[in-house]
Amino acid sequence: MTAIVINIALFFIGLGLFLGLMRFVKGPTAADRAVATDTLSVIGIAGLVLLAYVYDRYIYVDLALVYAVLGFIGIIVIARFIERAL
Repeated sequence: MTAIVINIALFFIGLGLFLGLMRFVKGPTAADRAVATDTLSVIGIAGLVLLAYVYDRYIYVDLALVYAVLGFIGIIVIARFIERAL
């Protein structure tokens, strides 16, 4: 992968993080914030996979997998909490 492609990917990851953080801060409901949290988690996982490729350290892929599982469990917990609050 060339440096231009990596820079473009980093730009879009940064843009996604910015937009996700805006939704997290601005979100009028708890459900909006939960979706933003899940989105930020997925974008973070994409960043870890990109770092694994750039630095040729594939331990980051394992870290991304663990982060994905923990993020999924966290979103399930948040959804259950929101469901009970309604």
